[in-house]
Amino acid sequence: MSDWPTALRVNAFARAVEQAGGSAMVLAKGDRDSGIVLLLAIDRDGTARLFERERDLDGRSRIVQRKPDMVGEAALTDYWQGRRARDPDLWVIEAIVAAVEPLAAETLWAN
Repeated sequence: MSDWPTALRVNAFARAVEQAGGSAMVLAKGDRDSGIVLLLAIDRDGTARLFERERDLDGRSRIVQRKPDMVGEAALTDYWQGRRARDPDLWVIEAIVAAVEPLAAETLWAN
Protein backbone atom coordinates (compact mmCIF):
# COMPACT_ATOMS: atom_id res chain seq x y z
CA MET A 1 0.00 0.00 0.00
CA SER A 2 2.98 2.31 0.43
CA ASP A 3 3.14 2.97 -3.29
CA TRP A 4 -0.56 3.78 -3.59
CA PRO A 5 -1.36 7.34 -4.71
CA THR A 6 -2.56 9.67 -1.98
CA ALA A 7 -6.00 9.99 -3.59
CA LEU A 8 -6.50 6.24 -3.34
CA ARG A 9 -5.38 6.16 0.30
CA VAL A 10 -7.79 8.97 1.18
CA ASN A 11 -10.63 7.15 -0.56
CA ALA A 12 -9.81 3.89 1.27
CA PHE A 13 -9.75 5.74 4.59
CA ALA A 14 -13.12 7.41 3.94
CA ARG A 15 -14.68 4.04 3.12
CA ALA A 16 -13.20 2.45 6.25
CA VAL A 17 -14.60 5.27 8.40
CA GLU A 18 -18.05 4.86 6.87
CA GLN A 19 -17.94 1.07 7.32
CA ALA A 20 -17.10 1.67 10.99
CA GLY A 21 -20.26 3.75 11.36
CA GLY A 22 -18.64 7.17 11.12
CA SER A 23 -18.47 9.87 8.52
CA ALA A 24 -15.57 11.27 6.55
CA MET A 25 -15.28 14.25 4.26
CA VAL A 26 -12.43 15.58 2.16
CA LEU A 27 -12.04 19.24 3.11
CA ALA A 28 -9.19 19.94 0.67
CA LYS A 29 -7.79 17.90 -2.20
CA GLY A 30 -4.06 18.00 -2.74
CA ASP A 31 -1.65 16.35 -5.13
CA ARG A 32 -3.28 13.18 -6.39
CA ASP A 33 -0.13 11.08 -6.22
CA SER A 34 2.01 12.32 -3.37
CA GLY A 35 0.32 15.01 -1.29
CA ILE A 36 0.69 15.08 2.48
CA VAL A 37 -2.48 14.28 4.44
CA LEU A 38 -3.71 16.10 7.53
CA LEU A 39 -6.42 14.24 9.41
CA LEU A 40 -8.90 16.31 11.39
CA ALA A 41 -10.31 13.74 13.80
CA ILE A 42 -13.45 14.68 15.68
CA ASP A 43 -14.57 12.42 18.50
CA ARG A 44 -18.24 11.82 19.24
CA ASP A 45 -17.97 14.26 22.16
CA GLY A 46 -16.77 17.02 19.82
CA THR A 47 -13.08 16.90 20.74
CA ALA A 48 -11.04 17.78 17.66
CA ARG A 49 -7.46 16.65 17.00
CA LEU A 50 -5.19 17.01 13.99
CA PHE A 51 -2.83 14.20 12.91
CA GLU A 52 -0.11 13.89 10.29
CA ARG A 53 2.50 11.32 9.34
CA GLU A 54 6.10 12.48 9.36
CA ARG A 55 9.41 10.77 8.74
CA ASP A 56 12.46 11.00 10.96
CA LEU A 57 16.02 11.37 9.68
CA ASP A 58 16.32 7.59 9.31
CA GLY A 59 13.21 7.42 7.12
CA ARG A 60 10.98 5.80 9.72
CA SER A 61 7.46 7.13 9.81
CA ARG A 62 5.45 8.08 12.85
CA ILE A 63 2.08 9.67 13.42
CA VAL A 64 2.13 12.98 15.26
CA GLN A 65 -0.59 15.16 16.64
CA ARG A 66 -0.29 18.71 15.34
CA LYS A 67 -1.19 21.67 17.54
CA PRO A 68 -2.32 19.68 20.59
CA ASP A 69 -2.59 22.97 22.49
CA MET A 70 -5.34 24.20 20.16
CA VAL A 71 -8.81 23.51 21.42
CA GLY A 72 -11.78 23.28 19.14
CA GLU A 73 -12.42 22.66 15.51
CA ALA A 74 -12.37 26.38 14.59
CA ALA A 75 -8.78 26.90 15.77
CA LEU A 76 -7.60 23.76 13.99
CA THR A 77 -9.43 24.84 10.83
CA ASP A 78 -7.55 28.15 10.87
CA TYR A 79 -4.30 26.21 11.22
CA TRP A 80 -4.90 23.78 8.34
CA GLN A 81 -6.20 26.54 6.07
CA GLY A 82 -2.97 28.46 6.67
CA ARG A 83 -0.93 25.34 5.86
CA ARG A 84 -3.00 24.76 2.74
CA ALA A 85 -2.40 28.34 1.57
CA ARG A 86 1.35 27.63 1.70
CA ASP A 87 1.11 24.07 0.33
CA PRO A 88 -1.61 23.51 -2.30
CA ASP A 89 -0.59 19.82 -2.54
CA LEU A 90 -1.87 19.25 1.02
CA TRP A 91 -4.90 17.01 1.57
CA VAL A 92 -7.19 17.57 4.55
CA ILE A 93 -9.75 14.97 5.55
CA GLU A 94 -12.21 15.21 8.43
CA ALA A 95 -13.39 12.07 10.18
CA ILE A 96 -15.99 11.63 12.88
CA VAL A 97 -15.62 8.10 14.18
CA ALA A 98 -14.60 6.16 17.27
CA ALA A 99 -11.01 4.87 17.21
CA VAL A 100 -9.79 6.90 14.25
CA GLU A 101 -6.12 6.07 14.78
CA PRO A 102 -6.31 2.35 13.84
CA LEU A 103 -8.35 3.14 10.73
CA ALA A 104 -5.82 5.74 9.63
CA ALA A 105 -2.91 3.40 10.33
CA GLU A 106 -4.47 0.69 8.15
CA THR A 107 -5.27 2.96 5.21
CA LEU A 108 -3.82 6.47 5.16
CA TRP A 109 -0.49 5.65 6.72
CA ALA A 110 0.06 1.97 6.00
CA ASN A 111 3.60 1.08 5.00
